[in-house]
Amino acid sequence: MRNIIPKFLDAARNDRTFQNVDVNLKFNKPEADIVIDRIEARELGLTVKDINDVLMSAFSGRRSDYFTMNGKQYQVITQVKLTDRQVPNDILKLYVRNSKGVYISLATVLKIVPNAIPPTLFHYNRYKAATFSATLSGNNTIGDGVKAMQKIADKLLDESFQTSLSGPSRDYSESSSNTAFAFTLALILIYLVLAAQFESFKDPFTIMLTVPLAIAGAMLTLSIFGQTMNIFSEIGMIMLIGLVTKNGILIVEFANKKRERGIALRQAVIEASTQRLRPILMTSLATSLGALPIALSLGSAATSRIPLGIVVVGGILFSLVLTLFVIPSVYTYISGKEKVSIDDIENKV
Repeated sequence: MRNIIPKFLDAARNDRTFQNVDVNLKFNKPEADIVIDRIEARELGLTVKDINDVLMSAFSGRRSDYFTMNGKQYQVITQVKLTDRQVPNDILKLYVRNSKGVYISLATVLKIVPNAIPPTLFHYNRYKAATFSATLSGNNTIGDGVKAMQKIADKLLDESFQTSLSGPSRDYSESSSNTAFAFTLALILIYLVLAAQFESFKDPFTIMLTVPLAIAGAMLTLSIFGQTMNIFSEIGMIMLIGLVTKNGILIVEFANKKRERGIALRQAVIEASTQRLRPILMTSLATSLGALPIALSLGSAATSRIPLGIVVVGGILFSLVLTLFVIPSVYTYISGKEKVSIDDIENKV
């Protein structure tokens, strides 16, 4: 972690998505590591325990014994003078006796390595953790920041590291996954309901083509007005599923009724599109005008809901224009060639 944090910090600071990048785990507490030359110590007849005993006696201030004087008991504490334990190199002035009774200077078998450690170790989910925080630059969103951080993590971190989001980033990630699940579930439920209503799997597919048209219009409108994808715009896209499918329902249902009366497929589609044009225009424009105050940010604290209004207005108007051409064309292509009319059934009976 000591080597990864500076690299991660530099990569985040060089990324144009962020500014004011910082990390809470800072290696700024000075420390001195004692490195023992075990080979040299063994050749001189010393063990690690011998060296440890000398260091503990000289610097730990531990209690080694008691003695009684004038009826009072006192502790015996072994420790060198304060003037001889001020700097790490004072350790090298000590001597240790080897197995032959010869005193060996610790400078022969020890080396002092300056180091730095964090004053506090942070944990997250029982793992040692470092939290990187940054502010977004320019018009970047939380989603852009999450993607940039994940890209840096994939590049620098190996399998021994794990990443997790916290704060607003975690809220965004959780809400995005929940919204995606809700969007998928809404598509499936509407398709199943339409399949039960029309008693067909082809007609609901034709009707559901209005959804990608509306989503494309919503994304294009967001881009034109400089808005971003957030929780409000995602909610607006879920709303579009129910708002735009009614255009396809009006055309497909009316065309089916025409074909049941014995009208040819092409003529039935043309008549359905012509006669259902007015209801489609009325409902689409009424819905768009109803969402227009949200898109214009009218009212108190309405600024955050602008993407919702833009998605609804843009998606409905975009799908309104394309639905009148796409739905009849697709219906003509995938619908059955013949539709048995009620009159034909009665005649055969």
